[in-house]
Amino acid sequence: MFCDACVTSVQPGQAYCGRCGKQKLGPAVGRPARRRMQNHLQLVAIVWFALSAFNAIGGIVLYIVANTLLAPRGNAGAPSFLRPLLTVLAIIVLGGAALGFSAGWGLLHREPWARSLSLVLAFLVLFINIPVGTLVGAYTLWVLLPGESQQEYESLVGPRAA
Repeated sequence: MFCDACVTSVQPGQAYCGRCGKQKLGPAVGRPARRRMQNHLQLVAIVWFALSAFNAIGGIVLYIVANTLLAPRGNAGAPSFLRPLLTVLAIIVLGGAALGFSAGWGLLHREPWARSLSLVLAFLVLFINIPVGTLVGAYTLWVLLPGESQQEYESLVGPRAA
């Protein structure tokens, strides 16, 4: 039997949950019911991996184009500011992809910092990465932003050794 508040195993004779203290209402039989965030957390992590992979590919291509096709010896007609600008943009895109990979990994491993990082990245990709980033950002916000999601995520993270 399981507590319906924190999904902790409860012994048949217990009147209160040992973890959260909630009174047991009736005989709960079978598996614990999965909550909304638990159902979607793995998919959010996978979606962040996929978006980050596409961003990484784009950043690598942009870096290669900036440093091969726009090299001073290769294209005399290109403005001189274009190569450094595209190189910096490529590095920013690759940094964002690395943060997205970190968010996905952290969500899969239930790291305490992953929810915060994912929410920050979700707000950023809403407007930067249209239309795919908008979908990923909206889905991430829908799963992780509600107040009960924070409590549920903290219960999934569990106690950590300091």
